[in-house]
Parts: sequence; C-alpha cells; structure tokens
Amino acid sequence: MLTSEVGAPARSAAARVLVTGASGMLGRRTAERLVAAGHDVRTFQRRQAGVPGAADSLGSLADDDAVRRAVEGRDAVVHLAAKVSVSGPRREYEEINVEGTRRLLAAARAAGVTRFVQVSSPSVAHAGDSLVGVPAGRAEPELARGHYARTKAAAERLALAADGPGLAVVAVRPHLVWGPGDTQLVGRIVERARAGRLPLLDQGAALIDSVYVDNAADALVAALDRAEDAHGEAFVVTNGEPRPVGDLLAGICLAAGVRPPAWRVPAVVARAAGALVEAVWAVRPGPDEPPMTRFLAEQLSTAHWFDQRRTRAGLDWTPAVTIDEGLARLAAHERGA
Repeated sequence: MLTSEVGAPARSAAARVLVTGASGMLGRRTAERLVAAGHDVRTFQRRQAGVPGAADSLGSLADDDAVRRAVEGRDAVVHLAAKVSVSGPRREYEEINVEGTRRLLAAARAAGVTRFVQVSSPSVAHAGDSLVGVPAGRAEPELARGHYARTKAAAERLALAADGPGLAVVAVRPHLVWGPGDTQLVGRIVERARAGRLPLLDQGAALIDSVYVDNAADALVAALDRAEDAHGEAFVVTNGEPRPVGDLLAGICLAAGVRPPAWRVPAVVARAAGALVEAVWAVRPGPDEPPMTRFLAEQLSTAHWFDQRRTRAGLDWTPAVTIDEGLARLAAHERGA
C-alpha cells in the first residue's frame, strides 16, 4: 500500500472541494488543511474568507443561484455553514440549516459531486439527559433541545438520506470545538468570565468532552478521504479527554488571562432561569444572546462524553493535539506569541 509518510496510509487523490462556512474558525482551518493537502479548494460564505490558495465564492445558502454556482465543477463538499446561536426565530434556523442543506444537496447531485461531508453536532441526539460514554445516537429533531439542535438534526437526516449510489455522505459531529481565534466558545466564555457572568452550575463537576480545532479539522479531512468506506454513518468527534466542566472553563479562562468562575448556582435554578429568560426573549429580544437558556444550563450541568472507538476506526483518525497542548497554544495566542 502506498504511504504518504512512514506508517501513514496514503490519502485520496487531489479533488475539487467546496467548503461552506470557511469564514468560521473550523471552516477556515479545514479549508487550509485541504489546500495544504493539494486539493483545489473553493469556499462559500457571505463574506470573504481569504484562505490562502483557495478561491472565494460569495453568497447565501438561501440563494439557489449562488449555491449552484458554488457547487459547479466540484467533486466533493464539506458543509459547515449554519446559523449557530441560542436565540432567534426558528424560521431563520430552518431557512439556513435545513433548507440551505436541502439546496446544497440538490445542487451537489446535479453537479456530479461524489462525496459530501455534513458537519453536524452531538446536540442533534441530546435530549437533555447525561450522555456517558455513548456512541453517536440517531439524530432526533423532535427531542433535541433548542432551534439550533432541532434544525441541525433535521439537516443531518436529510444529508444521510441522500447517501446512495453516486453520492457518499458522511455526517461528522465535532463536540465543543475551541482554539486560538475562537469567537464562539472561547470568546463567549472569556467575555462572560471577565464580566463576572459565568457561574459554575452545582460544583462544576460534570464530565464533558471537547475537541481542539486542529483535531476537528483533521477529522473532517479524514471523513472526506474515507467517505466511500464510511458513508451513511454519523461520527462524534472529540479529543477523547473528558474533563469536569469547571476544569475546562478554568483552563480556557487562565489561558486568556481572565479569572476563572468561582461562584456557583444550583443547576435546577439555572434551568428555571433559562426558561424564564427564553420566554422574555421571545417577546422582547435583547441586543445580544440571552445570559442563560435551558440548553446552556443543561450543557453546563450534565455529563456529555462519547465513546470514540468507532470514530477513530471509521475515519482512520486520532487527535494529534492534547487538551493541555491546546490550552498552551491558546495562551500563546492570547499573549501574541
């Protein structure tokens, strides 16, 4: 068997790949890795991604013509673009996450795309209870919590239903992606900690998985490479290093030079407060995201870590960067090193 380096299986031949959502941290990192691997990469998003070596195609998943132009001449698609938030009308999530995925799948089939990686989320199979060492469960739009998770669940089911002769579809669910330059998870944690608005729920002892951004990007590239063998499946991707949520929050805060959260709130109180805030936001939305939601309270107070054996075997992938090394890289980034 050919090898690309000693002991490493050879990867697939160069392909013409479309990466949607490359203006986000994970999308950009994935596009960069595909370029470095010798693929012809085009990115698709609403603003310039500016990935060196990749061509930008601008537009929205709500625009049929823009989607068709983006997919034209492509062999493969890695679909990351989505509406990601904890508030806002469901119709906005439906239009991008569900209908946008439907448009992209239809355009991909029409253009002769043969491999499609649907980037999903473990929240599609999370009904609010603890997840302890579980494999990837079935995406359940009816049981998932919040508009984002429900619409991502529906989108994943659409994508996997499109798997078949001529189009190999793989769903990948990176869990709590973080790293340098992250404005989502890291940015929100640091902002709330700096403002004194980041509590620990109960004792902050719930074990949770996460994944460093470079590892997540490598897993998406591996899914593209392995699509013909792994198609039709969903894989949860994590570092495989579950830690107490309080420890992970403290590590991120300290790396960013911010005091870690020290005050505690009972989880039952946080969930009740989240339900109240959601009701108020539905009538009179605030200028920013709500300070607490039921989904956020559940994520901060229940265990959610996953069995990675099927993921690592199916994708022929293992994480290269440990959490501690990732935190060191985050700290260096924050210092400008």
